[in-house]
Amino acid sequence: MTTFLLVPGLFMGGWAWEAVAAELTARGHRVLPVTLPGMAERAGEDPAGVGLGEHTDAVAALLDAEGPGIVLVAHSYGIFPALAAADRHPGHVARVVFVDTGFPEPGESLVAQMPQLGLLDRALDGIIPVPEEIPAPHAVPPAELERYRRLATPQPVRTVTEPIELSGAWLKLPTTGVFCLANGLSLEFARALHATGLPRFAKLAEPDVTFFELHTGHYPMLSTPVELADVLTRAATGGGVGLYEG
Repeated sequence: MTTFLLVPGLFMGGWAWEAVAAELTARGHRVLPVTLPGMAERAGEDPAGVGLGEHTDAVAALLDAEGPGIVLVAHSYGIFPALAAADRHPGHVARVVFVDTGFPEPGESLVAQMPQLGLLDRALDGIIPVPEEIPAPHAVPPAELERYRRLATPQPVRTVTEPIELSGAWLKLPTTGVFCLANGLSLEFARALHATGLPRFAKLAEPDVTFFELHTGHYPMLSTPVELADVLTRAATGGGVGLYEG
């Protein structure tokens, strides 16, 4: 049995992992979907006053409570609080799984890493409104799209503007990247990044780093939950391919 701690991306709470959690549980695993402060059922906790620090503290507290052996899974923005928490408690994390996301450098914020998202252009009174639509290429079925519209909550601005605090301890952890091909991430893209020779991409080719590709969009927990659960199960035991094996 593996314990999976699932951290959602922008605008989402633990509800986003419902189908994945059900599949993993049916396979005999223990699953802890996370709702971060200020989000979903925790949206009443002064969302404008919540930042990346509070999100990191929430994930770190769960790691501390659960102890060693956790597979820490993070989607999109969720890698910021997840990685910062893993960096504090590397002895509690067996593997970090990056779901359609990259890893930030110390002192980097989400808006600095991905300015093309234009998140601050839509911000008002300390929060970022939920986007009206998930584009069709992301392949979210109508029922899941309706659920997203109903349950998604605005994102606190400070969660995407505060810089991440990293000591580098997380770099020693085994990791797995899950690329969603319809969103543009792929093994080929990762190889191109590694080929730049920049130090930040050196980890991509390490022997304890593996990768999977999914033929779906940026929200695999909504579009292909069974396939994602299968990948997570395999990732937990070191499955996947190396950077230059696929």
